[in-house]
Amino acid sequence: MLLPNILLTGTPGVGKTTLGKELASRSGLKYINVGDLAREGQLYDGYDEEYDCPILDEDRVVDELESQMSEGGVIVDYHGCDFFPERWFHIVFVLKTDNSVLYKRLEARGYNEKKLKNNIECEIFQVLYEEALASYKTEIVHRLPSNKPEDLEDNINEILKWIEQWSKDQSS
Repeated sequence: MLLPNILLTGTPGVGKTTLGKELASRSGLKYINVGDLAREGQLYDGYDEEYDCPILDEDRVVDELESQMSEGGVIVDYHGCDFFPERWFHIVFVLKTDNSVLYKRLEARGYNEKKLKNNIECEIFQVLYEEALASYKTEIVHRLPSNKPEDLEDNINEILKWIEQWSKDQSS
């Protein structure tokens, strides 16, 4: 049976990882957190002192993921999306969180003031939603609310229904 590739994207702190792991456990799809993949494979191209984080080597990440993506059945979790090949994903979900909720989540992570402010602005201006719309066909890009536990459950159920329908459509 053919299985879809799904991209979960959005500002850091919106709940991509929580959603991705839970979705993988309920759907049988493989979950890949690009941040973890980069850390494990040292897929970096330097360090950003200002934001206190490593700089992702996007080409090496794409090379690393290519064979798994061509097999299908993968959930990819990352806050950026413009460097992934368009052909990889059958659907893209951009998680959206209210700024007050997001601020608390990022503050709890210990983000410095500059990084916190930058991520909140990113969410306000819908930077990652715009990036997804610019990188993929608009009809496969969907926004999902991610503020409270009920949103998580609703989003999982919505995506599971989508996977089921997609699989039926592919086999007919």
